[in-house]
Order: sequence, then C-alpha cells, then structure tokens
Amino acid sequence: MQELKEILDQTDEVRLVGDRTDLTMSIKGRNAVVGGPDNNVPGGEVFTAPLDDSAEGHIYFDLPAIKYGQEVEGITLYFEKGEVVDFSAERNEALLLSMLETDAGARRLGELGIGTNRGITTFTKNILFDEKIGDTIHLALGRAYKECGGTNESAIHWDMIKTMKYMPGSRMIFDGIAVHLSEDGNWISEN
Repeated sequence: MQELKEILDQTDEVRLVGDRTDLTMSIKGRNAVVGGPDNNVPGGEVFTAPLDDSAEGHIYFDLPAIKYGQEVEGITLYFEKGEVVDFSAERNEALLLSMLETDAGARRLGELGIGTNRGITTFTKNILFDEKIGDTIHLALGRAYKECGGTNESAIHWDMIKTMKYMPGSRMIFDGIAVHLSEDGNWISEN
C-alpha cells in the first residue's frame, strides 16, 4: 500500500479503463492516504481526492452501491468537467437521482480509492469491507477528504465499487503508464 501511495502522490492523471468504462481524472497535487489497520479497520485501501473539475468520460460500477439499506445496481455515470451530466442504473435509478440532487457537490467526485485487501473476497454489502476488496477501485460522489487535499463539499459521501482485476482491456493508467496488481501483491508496470 505504501508503494501505491508513492505512485499516486507522484501522479498527475489517472485513467480507468475496463468494462463499459473509460474515465480520466486529475489527482495532481493531492495527497494519497494509506487506509491501514491502525486507522481504517479492516485495512486495505489507498485513497485520494480527484480535482473537482477534472473527471471526463464514463464509468460502469458492477457491484451494487448501497444507500439507506437499498441497492442501486448497474450504475453508469457520465462526467464532463468533473460533473455527472448523465447517468443510468439497472435497478433503483430513482434513488441514484435523488442522491445526485442532494446538492451541487453530490455530482462531483470526492474520492478515488483502490482496494488492496485480498483477504476480503466476497461482496458483503458493508462498505467498510467492500471498498477494500483487492483488485477493485471505488469512487465516491460528494464530500472529499481534507487529509487528501480535497476541496469538494457535499452532504453526501457515497462510495461506488468497480472490479478491476487484471484482464485484457481492464487497467489503471497513471500518467500514461498502465499498471496492475499481480497475484503476489506487487504493482507491475505494463510499459
């Protein structure tokens, strides 16, 4: 996780490519935080805050996003200049709409997190575990964490999770360098 933090701290642009996904955002000048076992039980994520107006493209979340005990499934978000400009959900789209309408900050990203805990292998519907599942990323709509240098303000912080297991076509790209987490837990550059 420390190695990933160092990569993120030196990265200006992150691009996520995968199933129904091609999303780019800037994290330039932001601080990545290791969510280890001393302050974020269970440990297993590294997270930062995208620049408020930087997200461009679209992303599909293959795992349900849960709010108020309800599941929103098959979410796709479309971003322009950092803001959600269009969206869809395969189930419970009305809840997604109501969350996006919470306030102006609810349509912007407050967090980019990368799950690294390979001991968590099953989706549990408990975000404190699910956002840390190894080989996933999560994005949060709404409030950004100040310790990351984030500035987006909102009454919500809603995490949505996407599987990013290494497979052809699915990758994270940091400043043009595609990387993935190998089966032995090491970060590998594809370039």
